[in-house]
Amino acid sequence: MVIMIELAVLGFLRDAQLHGYDLRKRIAALTGHVRPIADGTLYPLLKKMEAAGLLSRSLQPGQVAAPRQMLSLTDSGRTELERQLRDPDELFITDENRWFTLLAFLRHLDDPAAQAAVLLRRLEFLTQPASFFWDGDRPLRAVDFDDPFRRGLFTIATATSRTEIKWLRSTLEQLEA
Repeated sequence: MVIMIELAVLGFLRDAQLHGYDLRKRIAALTGHVRPIADGTLYPLLKKMEAAGLLSRSLQPGQVAAPRQMLSLTDSGRTELERQLRDPDELFITDENRWFTLLAFLRHLDDPAAQAAVLLRRLEFLTQPASFFWDGDRPLRAVDFDDPFRRGLFTIATATSRTEIKWLRSTLEQLEA
């Protein structure tokens, strides 16, 4: 989860300079459906990233109240963001929540060929035989179940995968043009 939050921090700060509270709200909107982000997770991570030279803080006058500490991405932070986008860990390809976080910032990778390489990895993953349940070496499908809930699980997952595969192929065509 922390690695996913780190990518979100880098991505949102690439978009704009932000106060910690605003950053937390944006990350929660992107990843909060997975697990709400706690201050005890975010603020130590920000300090760690600042110590690593990935972001910096500056004091700016508040609009109504006291001065605010604003967070900015450093050149090293930009480089790290581009590295994570160009060569994401396998979990960012296979885990849907991490994938969505990666996808939210992939536009910051200015190289269409590199963007296409990431999308191809996801497409290859989605087009491999897969199932939630197996009978020996045979993947089970929705029609294999009398249970309406498991059929629902497969029906929803299949529709989602087909939609994403269609989008991936279309976007790859655009990137290669």
